[in-house]
Formats: sequence, C-alpha cells, structure tokens
Amino acid sequence: MASLFESQASRPLADRLRPAKLDEVVGQGHLFGDEGPITRMINTGRVPSVILWGPPGCGKTTLARLMADVADMAFEPLSAIFSGVADLRKVFDRARGRRATGASTLLFIDEIHRFNKAQQDSFLPFVEDGTITLIGATTENPSFELNAALLSRCQVLVLKRLDDQGLEELLVRAEKEMGFELPLSPEARVTLRAMADGDGRYLLNLAEELFLLPPSDDGPLGVAELSRTVQKRMPLYDKGDDSHYNLISALHKSVRGSDPDAALYWFNRMLAGGEDPKFVARRITRMAVEDIGLADPQAQQICVGAWEAYERLGSPEGELALAQAVIYLALAPKSNAGYAAYKRSLKVARDTGSLMPPAHILNAPTKLMKDIGYGSGYAYDHDQEDGFSGQNYFPDGMRRQNFYEPVERGFERDLKKRADYFDKLRRERQKQRGED
Repeated sequence: MASLFESQASRPLADRLRPAKLDEVVGQGHLFGDEGPITRMINTGRVPSVILWGPPGCGKTTLARLMADVADMAFEPLSAIFSGVADLRKVFDRARGRRATGASTLLFIDEIHRFNKAQQDSFLPFVEDGTITLIGATTENPSFELNAALLSRCQVLVLKRLDDQGLEELLVRAEKEMGFELPLSPEARVTLRAMADGDGRYLLNLAEELFLLPPSDDGPLGVAELSRTVQKRMPLYDKGDDSHYNLISALHKSVRGSDPDAALYWFNRMLAGGEDPKFVARRITRMAVEDIGLADPQAQQICVGAWEAYERLGSPEGELALAQAVIYLALAPKSNAGYAAYKRSLKVARDTGSLMPPAHILNAPTKLMKDIGYGSGYAYDHDQEDGFSGQNYFPDGMRRQNFYEPVERGFERDLKKRADYFDKLRRERQKQRGED
C-alpha cells in the first residue's frame, strides 16, 4: 500500500493546489464581489442550475465542487465526452433516492456542449422538479451550443481567463506547496506567466516541470533557457468556435475605428491561431465595401489585389500583402452610406412588391406597346442642354425616396456635391413642368 506521502507526491501540482474554499478561487472577482452572483448564492445557501462558460484552466470544475459543498449537496461529476444516456439515468436514479431522504444532488457535466439535443433534453424534467441541480461547464458559447429550453432554466456565469495577477498568485501558492522558489530570473518569471496565456492549470503544469529540474550552478533560468525548457501554450483558437468570431469581430471593429496597430494585432492573432488567410482576405474585402465604400473606392481594389497576391505567392509572403491591405483599410476615410442605402432600398423594394416602372421609361418594341403608352413622354437625357432631364424614375404613385446620403469624408465629399447638384436641377425641372 502506498504511503500518504507517496499518494500526495503522485498527485499533479495543479490538483494539490485545487482550492478547498470559495475564497481561495483566483481571478474571478466579478463573481465574488459584494453583488456577485456567487456571493448571493453563498449568502442564501442555495445553488440554482448554472452554466459556467469560460476558457480552459480558469476553475470551472473547482467552482462547481465548491458550490456543492456550500449548499451541502451530493456531487455527481460526469464528462460529456465519456458519458451517455445510461450514465445519466444512473445519476437520476441516485438523485431520486437521495431526494426521498431529504438530500439533494448537484450534477456537474463537464464539456456539456458535447451532449446532443436529445441528451440535453433529458435533463429538463429532473431540473424542473428539483431532482437535480445542474452545473454545466463549457468552453463554447452557450447561445450557440446549448438548447434554448435548457438555457432558459439555467443562469449563465462567465468565467474569465486568469490575468497576470491571478497567475502570479498561483505561482506563489505553488512555491509555498513545494517549499522552495522557482529557479527563474524575474524576466523569465514574467515570460512563464505569458506562456500560460491565462490558463491556470497549464501554468501549474509548467511550474511543476521547473520544480523537478536538477539544481544548477549556473543560477536561475533566463528567458532563453526557459523557452528551451518548457513549451508555450498554443493560443486558444478554433476556426469553428466562438474565438473565431470574436477575433474577426475585433479585427473588423479595429479597422472601422481607424486603428491600424490594433487591426494588425488581431490580424496576426488569427493567423497565429491557424486561420485560413483566404478567409481573412474575404472578410477584409467585405470591410472595404461595408465600412469604407465610396469614401475611398480604391480600398476595394486594394483588398482584391491583396487577395490575388496571396493566392499567387502563398504563405508566408502573401500574408504581407493582406497585412498591407489591413493597414490601408484602417487609415482610409470611413463611410457606410452605400451600405445603408443598399439596406434601405432593399427593404423598400421588398415592401412594394411588384409595382410597375412608369410607362415613359419602358421600351416599346411593338406597336401594341406604343399604343398603350410605353415610352410616351420619355425625355432623352443626352438631348437636354445640361444632360439632365429630371424625370421621375420611381413607380407611379410612389413618393420619391432618398436612400443614399453621402458623408463629408474622402471621395464621398465629391459625390455629395454631385448628388446635391442633381437634386437642385431636379427640383427646378419639376417646377418648370408644374409638378409638386
């Protein structure tokens, strides 16, 4: 039989440092403040069904265990990766047995988004009647991955990646547990925290590797030695999950906000995470059309050119062309006037259905069409003295619409002058014809 010391030593450092009380949880102050939801649960002694949404290594499993302790509930943990309906039935049966004796059950499902719709639906009657309190943990956006019926019965608590202060607190606890300090220079200690990328469990696993290094006469490890000794955590990025949409949103808004430096940062974050550069090329072209538009018509050409350059050069050379397009977009004058005009005109076109064009702008290739008035009264604009007839081109009986409202920026400043000029001429022609 293994001794107590041996069993303790065989446990990973991250497991040994797992918080035993809620006030030992680090990095989630927004949940534990005076008005925090966890604080309210502690004060009432009642734990509702909750979905814990956050990145790996931020303490979701630990928090669920401690919530069960606070409410004096039996803790039933399952992983959605390794469990199925049969495992759930066993838990529900045990929960019913406890309920008959006055005890309650907290069912914790790790990676709950891995359960399919039918499996998620199986929780509902037991959550409804209080047989179980459900705590689900997920790294994915619950809005997309969980059933609406399940979400309506649960609170969603968002856990954050650990900040630098929280990671340092974990390192101090690790050194206290081991009885000696990490063999790192101050600069290397900062680098170690950065390597963890907000993941507390990963940080403690890295620290454990360093604690096991044999003593060295060369002094503490520097940044270069640390990088050779342990591996940096790969960035959290999945082309199919929430981080994919978060980062493209950050890139888009940085471009819209005319910040080339932030735009380049998010651009490179996406590429470093393994994003397909062609996806980025398509999205920045959309940005040129949506957020710059006619304020700088060249922006679209720049993006298409960068896209073509990437396809011809490949990586990594072609990515420079995309980066330059990102810089150009961020510094270009911004206007969504064309985009807004398109959306407004689309709505009106859909709402007005099948209104016919006015007869005077219809071609009349047959005698019948001429006889019923097709083309009658059409004024050929090129025959007018200033090349402008000012005729009505909207359907008969429909008020003239003003969809396009150019801004006073970039090339659209010139377009606004042209639009205003034609509006003035149109009013003059209407007055001459005695039209309202």
